[in-house]
Amino acid sequence: QQNELNSFLWTIKRDPPSYFFGTIHVPYTRVWDFIPENSKKAFQQSHIVYFELDLTDPYTISALTSCQLLPQGKNLQDVLPRDIYRRLKQHLEYVKLMMPSWMTPDQRGKGLYADYLFNAIAGNWEQKRPVWVMLMVNSLTEVDIKSRGVPVLDLFLAQEAERLRKQTGAVEKVEEQCHPLNGLNFSQV
Repeated sequence: QQNELNSFLWTIKRDPPSYFFGTIHVPYTRVWDFIPENSKKAFQQSHIVYFELDLTDPYTISALTSCQLLPQGKNLQDVLPRDIYRRLKQHLEYVKLMMPSWMTPDQRGKGLYADYLFNAIAGNWEQKRPVWVMLMVNSLTEVDIKSRGVPVLDLFLAQEAERLRKQTGAVEKVEEQCHPLNGLNFSQV
C-alpha cells in the first residue's frame, strides 16, 4: 500500500534532481508510517535540505518567541474584551488542572511534569498577541498534550538531517512568518 499513498513529494527533473516535500506541523509519529518510501528515499539521498524555518537554530526560536509579544507595557487584558479575557483565563485554569491527567506514563518517565509543560506552552500568555494566544489555546488539548515531547515532522526531519550531516537551510525568516500574523486585526483573529 505504500506506493499508493499520496506523497506530497514533487520532483524537479534535473541532474541531480531536486525535491519539494510538503510537511505539516504535527508530531512526526502521527504521520511517519504514512509517508511513502519515495519521500523517505528522496530525503535520505539528498545532500542539502531546506526547511520552512531553521528550528534547530536558537536565534529562530528566540525570534519566534519575541515576535509573539505585545508591545512593551501592554498585556492581553488591555486588548481583549473583558468577557473574552475572563473566559480565556478560566479555560487556562481548567487546562492547568486537567493537564496532569492528560500526561502519559511515558512522558512522566522522561521527567516531563504537567506544571513544567503548562508553563512551557502557556507561560507568559498575558503578554502575547491575541493571534498567538489563539494558536496556543488550540494546542492545549488532551490529544496534543499526550504527544508533547515528540518533535513535529519538520523538526524531526531537521534533526535527522543534522544527524546525517546534511547541509541545511531555511527558505523563510522568522519575520516573514510573524509579521503577517501580527498584522491581523482583532476581528480577523
